Amino acid sequence: MVTLDEIWRKAILPIDSTLKDAIRCLNDSSMKIALVVNAQGILEGTISDGDIRRGLLKGLDLGSAIERIIYRNALVVPPSFGRDMVIQLMRSNQLQQIPIVDEQQRVVGLHVWSQITTPPPRDNLMIIMAGGKGTRLMPHTENCPKPMVLVAGKPMLQHIIERSQQEGFNHFMLAINYLGHMIEGYFGDGSQFGVKIDYLREQTSLGTVGALTLFAQRPETPFVVTNGDVITDIRYGELLDFHVRYDATATMAVRVHEWQHPFGVVQINGVDIVGFEEKPIARTHINAGVYALSPNALEFLVNGEHCDMPTLFERIQAKSLRTVAYPMHEPWLDVGKPEDLKLARDQGEKLQREQV
Repeated sequence: MVTLDEIWRKAILPIDSTLKDAIRCLNDSSMKIALVVNAQGILEGTISDGDIRRGLLKGLDLGSAIERIIYRNALVVPPSFGRDMVIQLMRSNQLQQIPIVDEQQRVVGLHVWSQITTPPPRDNLMIIMAGGKGTRLMPHTENCPKPMVLVAGKPMLQHIIERSQQEGFNHFMLAINYLGHMIEGYFGDGSQFGVKIDYLREQTSLGTVGALTLFAQRPETPFVVTNGDVITDIRYGELLDFHVRYDATATMAVRVHEWQHPFGVVQINGVDIVGFEEKPIARTHINAGVYALSPNALEFLVNGEHCDMPTLFERIQAKSLRTVAYPMHEPWLDVGKPEDLKLARDQGEKLQREQV
């Protein structure tokens, strides 16, 4: 099977090629673009079907060198650019392809619109912790499990599943406890939503990660874990790729939280005033409730024992294994209190109106 990596490499075209070579390159890669490089692999420019047609109209033939038809002002991006930024660039510049180059301007990849907007399927498991009682959301959760509370006409849990589907995830594991039969009755095996859903059924509350001891068969590849009350546009796939890239045992998505002191702060040394700071802003990183774990992280859990995610991270750190923070900037809301639910519903209704 030909991989995507091999396909973009087929779009590489040496600078000493002819128009005939360029046509063959475009046909072989099906990328609608040829990446013209010199002997050092440095990008000299690009060639499209339109460039070839314009060259032929100017009197060039199939044996002519491509030198005169190279477009030398191609927009490029470094490998560090995230998916959202690349999509925004492609949309604003009406581009279907953007070459990826390193610091030496050597070609290291190619973003293609059809691929970047449709992530490939991921075999990795997506686990959603949906067993909480939602005491702080009473009376909304009196006869309804918290993840099933409606936001914009759908249960929060359904929003998470559909958002994950957009990232290529298709196998879900739901950890259920409080009124879990309602969750299982609504989602079933997931077939009506185009996914596969299995369940971890807690007999007692096991915390935000303890339910992972209930696996009949542990995952063999890294997986994502999210709380069932977190509404976010985070790129779950990018979180997982970040986790793998940094060879971590556990990765935690974190957000910057800002809090402004309501008063002016006086700095003192003994009884002497040494400075003032008027209503300073404190910035801290907070746990966003979304994680990526490697299979060996499960070795630090005890079967049937209550455990929260911070405790698991501490156990992993105590063994000198790597835990990393994934900085996220996307919209995020932890729907833990009635005012959070109202905000989520207001935002959902606003989005629905904008889409009409």
